[in-house]
Amino acid sequence: MNRLALTSALLGFAAVALGAFGAHALDGRLTAQGEAWWATATLYALVHAAAALAAGLSGRGGTIRAGGWFFIAGAVIFAATLFAMALGAPRMLGAVTPIGGIAMLAGWAMVALGAARGR
Repeated sequence: MNRLALTSALLGFAAVALGAFGAHALDGRLTAQGEAWWATATLYALVHAAAALAAGLSGRGGTIRAGGWFFIAGAVIFAATLFAMALGAPRMLGAVTPIGGIAMLAGWAMVALGAARGR
């Protein structure tokens, strides 16, 4: 079983479902800032699910595969904190959001390094 591909697909599913939930079930219930957080969380989760899926299906291990796992971890942390704040969690939770962003950046750096090495 390709756990990275499976996890990526589940993250992509969740991103689409949460995006639809935000657009329909939460329509008019979020502040303008909350709507912006929700949209950003959905976008970053979906983009990084696709990137992690590509890494998982690339057939390459090592740095590229590790980069895919960093995409997953980063997207989950980043999006979860934004979704929570959009729903009314304390804004100090926003101090955790950059940890997810850093993990996503690390994922891109690892994929770039793996591609540069050609392995």
